[in-house]
Amino acid sequence: MFILNSQERVYTPFRGPFDPCPPVPFKTFVVPPNQFINFQPPNLPQFSLPEALRYGTLWPALFSPYESKSKGGK
Repeated sequence: MFILNSQERVYTPFRGPFDPCPPVPFKTFVVPPNQFINFQPPNLPQFSLPEALRYGTLWPALFSPYESKSKGGK
């Protein structure tokens, strides 16, 4: 397993000897930033209200720039 950035993880899925599907070389998943913060420190910086609505969180430390890998749009 190797790390692409601090939030994205990569792993190789199991492939059984009799699996009829073509092998998938690797899969990725995102670990949300709240998994790295054990407690909320006092005086944590905050986004302004319009920014918080745009980013989906009040605190920049909890913002995750996740982008969907699907090609179907939003």
